[in-house]
Amino acid sequence: MLAAMPPTSPTPVNRDEAPPRAAVRKSVRERGDACPGALRLHAADDGRLARLRLPAGLLTPRQAEALADAAERLGDGHLDLTSRGNVQLRGLGQSCGAELAERLHEAGLLPSETHERVRNIVASPLAGLDQLPFADVQLWARELDGLLCASARAAALSGRFLFALDDGRGDVAALGADVTLLARRDGSVVVRTGANRSGLRVTPEDAPRAALLAAETFLTLAEASGSGAWRVRELPAEHGRGLEAAVRAGLADAGIATEYVAEASGPGSGAGSEPGPGPGPGPGPGPGPEASKPDPEGEPPLPGPVLSPDGTVALSVHARLGRLSVAQWRLLATAANGPLRVTPWRGVIVPGVAPAAAGAVLDRLRTAGLITNPGSPWHGVGACTGRPGCAKALADVRSDAAAAVSHGAGGLPVYWSGCARRCGHPQGRWVDVVATGEGRYDISVQGEARSITSTTGPELELKPELELELADAVAAARTTPLTR
Repeated sequence: MLAAMPPTSPTPVNRDEAPPRAAVRKSVRERGDACPGALRLHAADDGRLARLRLPAGLLTPRQAEALADAAERLGDGHLDLTSRGNVQLRGLGQSCGAELAERLHEAGLLPSETHERVRNIVASPLAGLDQLPFADVQLWARELDGLLCASARAAALSGRFLFALDDGRGDVAALGADVTLLARRDGSVVVRTGANRSGLRVTPEDAPRAALLAAETFLTLAEASGSGAWRVRELPAEHGRGLEAAVRAGLADAGIATEYVAEASGPGSGAGSEPGPGPGPGPGPGPGPEASKPDPEGEPPLPGPVLSPDGTVALSVHARLGRLSVAQWRLLATAANGPLRVTPWRGVIVPGVAPAAAGAVLDRLRTAGLITNPGSPWHGVGACTGRPGCAKALADVRSDAAAAVSHGAGGLPVYWSGCARRCGHPQGRWVDVVATGEGRYDISVQGEARSITSTTGPELELKPELELELADAVAAARTTPLTR
C-alpha cells in the first residue's frame, strides 16, 4: 500500500510548511470564467451539469419540489449540495437546457438571467432558528440579492466571487469569502474584503448596499490591474493593499458612514494593529481605528434537532458525501414547515417541526440514509465527484471514501479529491486525501491557523487486499495533533 516504504504505521508526520500545489495560479488570466450555472451548463463525463445559486440557501417547498422534478425528469435523479450552499443537477441531457431554464423560471429561481451565476451568497444557516439572538442575515441576503440583480456592474463578477453574511456567531465568516458582513454585539456590522481581519463598521441598514459597493470596487481594481482576477485573493499585491481604502472612499461617496475597525492582536487583547496606507476619506465617527475583539469562532450546525424561539424544532441534516437522492430530498421538503436552508457544509436545515414529531422525523431521515447525529461515521466526510463523472479525476474517490468511512469517526473533517484541484474542499483544517495516480493517494492535513500550516504524510497505494490500511491512515490523520 505504501508507494515508497513498507506498509508500516502510515501515520502522517508534522511539517512546518504547506505542501506544494500541483499548479501555480498565473498572475494574468488568459481565459474567461467558465464556472457553470443554471443556464451555462458544464459538459461532464456523466452528462451536463447545472449549478443553481441559492442566496442564503433558501428554498420554498414549491421550489424544492421543482428541483426534485428537474433532477428526476432531466437528470440522474440526484441533487448535489455544494460548499457554498448551492445545488447541482448532474447527468442532464444535451438538449434539456431550455426546459430546465423554463422550470426554474416558473419556480422563481431565476430572477435575473444575466446575474444568475453571481448570486453566491452564504448566510449563517441557523440565524433566527436557534436561541442565539443575533442579526437577521436572511433579511440582508434578500436585500443584497435584489441589489446584485439590479446592478449592471455586478453582472461582471465571476461565478466564483462569494459573499458571506455572518450573524455574529462566526460560522460563515470562516469560509474565505470575498466580501463578508460580520454582525457585532453592539448592533453594528463590519464589512471585510478577502482575508482582511480588519474592516469598516457600518449600520445594519447600510450593510447590504456596502457589500455590493465593495464588490463593485473590487471589479474596478481588478480591471485596473489587468490581472483578470476573479476573487479578492487573486488581486496583485499593490491593488489588494489598496482595496479596503478604495472601498471606504466608495462608501463615503455613497453617503455611507464608516469607522475603521483594526484587527485584534490576540485573544483577549484590546490592542489593534495599525491600518495600512491610509483608510481613505470618509465620515467615520471616530478619530482613529477601533481595536477589534477576537473573532467569534462558531462551528457549522451539527446534525440533530435545534430548539427554535417559537417553540418548534429545526432539524439539521447532512447528506452523505453531499449527495441526495430525489426520494431523500422530498422527505426533507415534506418535513419542513417553511423554507429549507441548504448549508455550505452540504447539509439542510428543516425548520418548523413540531417538538412531539421531531424524533420520529429524524428516525425516518436516518433510515433513509441521511446523517442525523454527529456520531455518524459519515459525519465530516466529503468527496468531489471523482470518476466516472469527472474526466480529470484519477480515482473513484466516492467509492473509496465509502469503503473507508466506517473505520474510525470523529476528529478533523476529511475530504477525498480525485485530483490536485481539490474541487469543493472545506475551509479551516481538514484531512486532505488526494488521488495521485491509478489507485494511489496522498494524505495530508491542511490548516489555515496562523501558526499552524500543515501536516503531511506518505503517499499510499490502494490495493484491494490493503484497503484497511488506507482507512487506518485516514482515521489516524483525523486525530493527529498539529504542531506549532
